Amino acid sequence: MARIVLATDAWYPQVNGVVRTMDMTAQTLRSFGHAVDVVEPTGMLSASVPFYPEIRVCFPRTGSLSRRILKFQPDHVHVTTEGPLGLAVRAFCRNRGWRFSTSYHTKFPEYLNRLAWVPETVTYRVLRWFHNPATPLMTATPSLEAELKRRGFTAPIARWSRGVDSKLFRPRPKADPPFPGPILLYVGRVSAEKNIEAFLKLKTAGTKVVVGDGPARAWLAKTYPDAQFLGYKTGEDLAACYAMADLFVFPSLTDTFGLVVIEALACGVPVAAYPATGPVDIITNDKLGKCDDDLGKAVESALRTGDREACIAEATKYTWENCTRQFERNLVPVK
Repeated sequence: MARIVLATDAWYPQVNGVVRTMDMTAQTLRSFGHAVDVVEPTGMLSASVPFYPEIRVCFPRTGSLSRRILKFQPDHVHVTTEGPLGLAVRAFCRNRGWRFSTSYHTKFPEYLNRLAWVPETVTYRVLRWFHNPATPLMTATPSLEAELKRRGFTAPIARWSRGVDSKLFRPRPKADPPFPGPILLYVGRVSAEKNIEAFLKLKTAGTKVVVGDGPARAWLAKTYPDAQFLGYKTGEDLAACYAMADLFVFPSLTDTFGLVVIEALACGVPVAAYPATGPVDIITNDKLGKCDDDLGKAVESALRTGDREACIAEATKYTWENCTRQFERNLVPVK
């Protein structure tokens, strides 16, 4: 069995796909018998991002960080995020001539361009510098791999998919919803880069339901009073939201996978989305939903052709055990 360091700037109390992925990957690796040290920001000095106060940036002490890693004596080091902690662990490995792997979770160039008008070309230059020394760079989908290659990423790329908790996200009896149907559901952060307004402005029958929170919630709730904003939900409460939905709508153009998409499928809910990285790799036939450049047409089609049993069957391909075995196979020795 191996000793594995997982370095991530994204960790609890943040609620997002990166945190969920790293937590489940660490848990699953340990269940396989590996020793895992998750190097994350808890206890480190940190500050809120000015235009994104829910996200905090940590300031690791490089001396303490180096001593921690050396004491653990890892066989493998994986750097998950491109923040200060990820940079510090990357520098530690580079300075010692250690090999390390990375993964591409977030389209920061698109996010920063939308939130702070930073040119995408500048951010992609930084990300190429960060990831190109990796052996390998892990991506969740073929479409993301192709995009990164087009953008000049030269690191060897390996596949690392995602999983879903099938004990929680499962088919349930469809309860009578408290709102007029059909129920069109969105789950995730309520922020500008998620493109939620493209969903809320659609002229559709039924009720649009938004589960999640974030900096755009107050404005969107005021602008679209007919939509229902339920705030953050977790566990059984979140699963119950999926269970009442007729369709899951994923309007993001900047996600790299979308864990919520496979959670919806696991609950038997078809998906409508743009043909963007993530959904276009998952929603591969009309029984699972529809990807279309016209989100309204995607909604109409998915409501008509989506098949509950096909969605459930498709979701069984996405387990944390399977994707963690992928991750395990991708690791390289540090020396």
